Amino acid sequence: MNRRLIRPSLSEVQDQLGTRVQRKKPTPPEQTNAENFYYLKQMQARTPVVVVLDQGEIIHGVIEWYDKHCIKVHRAHEPNLLIMKSCIRYIYKEADSKNGSGDGNLLREPDLED
Repeated sequence: MNRRLIRPSLSEVQDQLGTRVQRKKPTPPEQTNAENFYYLKQMQARTPVVVVLDQGEIIHGVIEWYDKHCIKVHRAHEPNLLIMKSCIRYIYKEADSKNGSGDGNLLREPDLED
């Protein structure tokens, strides 16, 4: 008696596995570095910015320094401020408010609760 081994072809096996295992999308990166790029650009150019806090207070100055949790704003005739990023509603260039756009080049801190 002559027995023959019947095996499926490699393409058939791959087709069967492909239907069972669906590939998941890769998770997006936790940080895009866009925030870091924005801060560095404004610091190097010493661009006057307006920082609007959650309570509605408006601070004018130049970003002098930043880290993961706060920024330091240098003000000409007032004391410098160290502002927690969690208290910032948004930031925009002071020149944008003079041009009438008011909200051009906004940098909004993400809410962790969202």
